Amino acid sequence: MKSLKSNKQFNALAKSDKPFVLDFYADWCGPCQTLLPTVKKLAAEYKDSVEILKVNIDEQRELASHFQVRSIPTIFFMKNNEILDKINGLTTEHTLKKKIEKLLK
Repeated sequence: MKSLKSNKQFNALAKSDKPFVLDFYADWCGPCQTLLPTVKKLAAEYKDSVEILKVNIDEQRELASHFQVRSIPTIFFMKNNEILDKINGLTTEHTLKKKIEKLLK
Protein backbone atom coordinates (compact mmCIF):
# COMPACT_ATOMS: atom_id res chain seq x y z
CA MET A 1 0.00 0.00 0.00
CA LYS A 2 1.32 3.41 -0.96
CA SER A 3 1.75 6.45 1.26
CA LEU A 4 1.22 10.02 0.14
CA LYS A 5 4.49 11.79 0.89
CA SER A 6 4.08 15.28 -0.62
CA ASN A 7 1.71 17.92 -1.95
CA LYS A 8 3.32 17.43 -5.36
CA GLN A 9 2.34 13.75 -5.27
CA PHE A 10 -1.21 14.71 -4.24
CA ASN A 11 -1.49 17.26 -7.06
CA ALA A 12 -0.44 14.65 -9.63
CA LEU A 13 -2.99 12.23 -8.20
CA ALA A 14 -5.72 14.88 -8.26
CA LYS A 15 -5.10 15.53 -11.97
CA SER A 16 -5.36 11.87 -12.95
CA ASP A 17 -8.59 10.25 -14.13
CA LYS A 18 -8.26 7.39 -11.67
CA PRO A 19 -10.47 7.61 -8.56
CA PHE A 20 -8.58 7.57 -5.28
CA VAL A 21 -9.05 7.06 -1.56
CA LEU A 22 -7.04 8.91 1.10
CA ASP A 23 -6.76 7.29 4.52
CA PHE A 24 -5.60 9.92 7.02
CA TYR A 25 -3.98 8.19 10.02
CA ALA A 26 -1.21 8.37 12.63
CA ASP A 27 1.11 5.67 13.93
CA TRP A 28 0.00 6.38 17.52
CA CYS A 29 -3.73 6.05 16.70
CA GLY A 30 -5.24 2.76 17.92
CA PRO A 31 -8.33 2.79 15.67
CA CYS A 32 -6.09 3.66 12.68
CA GLN A 33 -3.91 0.62 13.38
CA THR A 34 -7.02 -1.55 13.73
CA LEU A 35 -8.26 -0.36 10.31
CA LEU A 36 -4.89 -0.66 8.55
CA PRO A 37 -5.05 -4.39 7.59
CA THR A 38 -8.49 -3.84 6.03
CA VAL A 39 -7.33 -0.80 4.06
CA LYS A 40 -4.23 -2.70 2.87
CA LYS A 41 -6.40 -5.63 1.75
CA LEU A 42 -8.72 -3.32 -0.21
CA ALA A 43 -5.75 -1.46 -1.73
CA ALA A 44 -4.51 -4.79 -3.14
CA GLU A 45 -8.00 -5.87 -4.21
CA TYR A 46 -8.80 -2.63 -6.08
CA LYS A 47 -5.26 -1.75 -7.25
CA ASP A 48 -6.24 -1.73 -10.94
CA SER A 49 -9.22 0.60 -10.57
CA VAL A 50 -8.72 2.79 -7.47
CA GLU A 51 -5.60 4.30 -5.92
CA ILE A 52 -5.73 3.85 -2.13
CA LEU A 53 -3.13 5.79 -0.16
CA LYS A 54 -2.24 6.33 3.48
CA VAL A 55 -1.61 9.90 4.65
CA ASN A 56 0.26 10.28 7.93
CA ILE A 57 -1.12 13.43 9.57
CA ASP A 58 2.09 13.96 11.57
CA GLU A 59 4.19 14.00 8.38
CA GLN A 60 1.66 15.70 6.06
CA ARG A 61 0.25 18.43 8.30
CA GLU A 62 -0.43 20.77 5.36
CA LEU A 63 -2.51 18.17 3.53
CA ALA A 64 -4.38 17.22 6.73
CA SER A 65 -5.11 20.91 7.27
CA HIS A 66 -6.26 21.33 3.64
CA PHE A 67 -8.77 18.50 4.13
CA GLN A 68 -9.72 19.84 7.58
CA VAL A 69 -9.02 16.51 9.23
CA ARG A 70 -10.09 16.90 12.87
CA SER A 71 -10.14 13.25 13.94
CA ILE A 72 -8.56 10.06 12.69
CA PRO A 73 -8.97 7.78 10.97
CA THR A 74 -10.66 9.88 8.31
CA ILE A 75 -11.08 8.45 4.83
CA PHE A 76 -11.88 10.51 1.73
CA PHE A 77 -13.25 9.02 -1.50
CA MET A 78 -12.30 11.22 -4.45
CA LYS A 79 -12.69 11.44 -8.19
CA ASN A 80 -11.65 14.28 -10.51
CA ASN A 81 -10.22 16.15 -7.50
CA GLU A 82 -13.67 16.22 -5.90
CA ILE A 83 -14.58 14.68 -2.54
CA LEU A 84 -17.50 12.35 -3.23
CA ASP A 85 -17.70 10.75 0.20
CA LYS A 86 -16.00 10.65 3.59
CA ILE A 87 -15.86 8.39 6.64
CA ASN A 88 -14.78 9.56 10.11
CA GLY A 89 -13.65 6.96 12.61
CA LEU A 90 -13.37 3.22 12.58
CA THR A 91 -15.51 1.45 9.98
CA THR A 92 -16.08 -2.01 8.53
CA GLU A 93 -14.65 -3.61 5.41
CA HIS A 94 -18.21 -3.90 4.06
CA THR A 95 -18.79 -0.14 4.38
CA LEU A 96 -15.45 0.67 2.74
CA LYS A 97 -16.19 -1.69 -0.16
CA LYS A 98 -19.62 -0.13 -0.71
CA LYS A 99 -18.10 3.35 -0.87
CA ILE A 100 -15.30 2.20 -3.22
CA GLU A 101 -17.84 0.53 -5.52
CA LYS A 102 -19.91 3.73 -5.52
CA LEU A 103 -16.74 5.66 -6.44
CA LEU A 104 -16.26 3.41 -9.48
CA LYS A 105 -19.70 4.18 -10.94
